[in-house]
Amino acid sequence: MLKYPCLVLDHDDTVVQSEATVNYPFFCHILDQFRPGTTISLEKYVQGCCDLGFADMCRQWYGFTEQELVDEYLGWQEFIKTHIPAPYPGMNRIIRRQQEEGGLICVVSHSCLQNITRDYRLHFQTAPDAVYGWDLPEAQRKPSTFPLEDIMDKYHLNSRDLLVVDDMKPAWEMASKAGVSIAFAAWGRKDYPQILAQMKKLCDFSFDSPEALESFLFRG
Repeated sequence: MLKYPCLVLDHDDTVVQSEATVNYPFFCHILDQFRPGTTISLEKYVQGCCDLGFADMCRQWYGFTEQELVDEYLGWQEFIKTHIPAPYPGMNRIIRRQQEEGGLICVVSHSCLQNITRDYRLHFQTAPDAVYGWDLPEAQRKPSTFPLEDIMDKYHLNSRDLLVVDDMKPAWEMASKAGVSIAFAAWGRKDYPQILAQMKKLCDFSFDSPEALESFLFRG
């Protein structure tokens, strides 16, 4: 019997290594386009996304308008067509074993359906059972509890059947409000001691590698 019938996986820097190679470089480009001469370090970008979420970081720190957020998203969608992040070694085994043993893989992410499904198809030769991404109205994206509530309703599950796996604080906010356990994907945050300390304190579980998570899920 599966420990958790449904794994709720984040995408960026939980399943794929996209922050430093895709999302941050594009944001630097768009920031220079919208606010010429303005720069941001990778460390500040990561902290802003963790503490505020991407959209509110753009609004609060750089005064992005709602139209600028739309334009940024459309430009990012084009960028990711030719910039494909590598998966974290070991994530393929977790995804494959969960599905082979009859479990669900649901993705709750600030990426979009287009690139999430592409990455799963390319790297794992499968598809998530459901995706809740940036395509949703903002009020339904994490940290909203909508994705978890919809998963539980759609698949007739309760909160104990789900485990969220994520590397950022908005996911903890979502999970805690919904009464769902959360595991910190610490392998994506090894270079950020402040986030490591905060998330290890907040989350129910913490794993330093996908292999450690696999052992917890399938061998415990």
